[in-house]
Amino acid sequence: MSNVVVVGTQWGDEGKGKIVDLLTERADLIVRFQGGNNAGHTLVVGEKTFILHLIPSGILHPGKVCLIGNGVVLDPEVFCQELDTLAGRGLDVGPERIVISPKTHVIMPYHKALDKLREEKRIGEKIGTTGRGIGPCYEDKAARVGIRAGDFRSRDLMRTKITQALAEKNALFTHYYGAQAMDVDLVLEEVWESGRRLAAHLGDVSERIVQAVAEGRGVLFEGAQGTHLDIDHGTYPFVTSSNTVAGNVAAGAGCSPGLLGTVMGIVKAYTTRVGSGPFPTELLDPVGEHLQQQGGEFGATTGRKRRCGWLDLPLLRESIRLNGVAEIVLTKLDVLSGLDRIRICVGYELNGRELAYPPQEEGLLAAVKPVYVDVPGWSEDIAKAASWDDLPEAARAYIQRLERELNVPVTIVSVGPDRCQTIQRRA
Repeated sequence: MSNVVVVGTQWGDEGKGKIVDLLTERADLIVRFQGGNNAGHTLVVGEKTFILHLIPSGILHPGKVCLIGNGVVLDPEVFCQELDTLAGRGLDVGPERIVISPKTHVIMPYHKALDKLREEKRIGEKIGTTGRGIGPCYEDKAARVGIRAGDFRSRDLMRTKITQALAEKNALFTHYYGAQAMDVDLVLEEVWESGRRLAAHLGDVSERIVQAVAEGRGVLFEGAQGTHLDIDHGTYPFVTSSNTVAGNVAAGAGCSPGLLGTVMGIVKAYTTRVGSGPFPTELLDPVGEHLQQQGGEFGATTGRKRRCGWLDLPLLRESIRLNGVAEIVLTKLDVLSGLDRIRICVGYELNGRELAYPPQEEGLLAAVKPVYVDVPGWSEDIAKAASWDDLPEAARAYIQRLERELNVPVTIVSVGPDRCQTIQRRA
């Protein structure tokens, strides 16, 4: 397999975990390049369900090596919990199978505390943060006061850096938020044990990637969230705190852009969003309820109910041009079964103008009116469809319409959560 980048093209929750798990069969290294445990992958393998937040889903395949790049922010406690859960289910999670870059920034207790206090105090509409400390950790990275995974090799260094970080944060906690100050030694003690376990997995991620490519082995790059949660290109300010687009893969993994290979865009057959922010095609009616219930649309990380709506092609066009998507993987097509009519948003109207792409200015996406085309639905249960010909004619027509509108082939179709519920298709 040539190297592949897997990106979400919507607001996350597109089913990237299942697809990474599927593609891992043809890869040797799986690299996570951004985000933290504010996102989760739910994978169904036979009768077993796995939920992962930090460790790449390739860990479910024996012999595969999972790398966590410098662009990730890592919560040591959550990482150790995942190690223990996977080990308890019989999986090998040793240091040779999971390697973490020493440059990866670490989420500290004060990051999580600040995240929650800030959201509680926010005036106006909430951002919808998960409270996991992701944003404050990235802030410290940019402010050059962050803790990195490699720092756990020295207790003295850790104490010095925690002292520096808390000098400012304790002033915020006490004077602005009316909260208790944090003690340097108590914070260090809280993270030290899990941090030392994390340190056993440290390794040169960049070297591993380059070596694998030189030996002709396949590398699979995966991120978290989706394109429209990107800190620069998403629906700001209702976004995550890192760059989720393919252009950040090289920086977040620590390799040359020339090594990235094909970009595969994961597209859910409808649209969902968790938390606040504009959503032009949102359905607050029985159809939206159908999508939510049939799709099991609850966040794998937070358990929050996802908002649901029709497929939004302007959002997808923007994702395709931002990421250079060469192939589309269409997920959750089975959730549309049972609908007599399916609507597709093919454009927007804004102040008398027709738009094929989302407006670039902040706030205008909330003002657009979706332009829909209606296509026939289907009543058949497609969960057991094993080939293109097994799909109802209306389902095939739906996929072909998307290909024409987006000018990108749909090469994989997912009709259920299990590995085997996947149709491989080449245009």
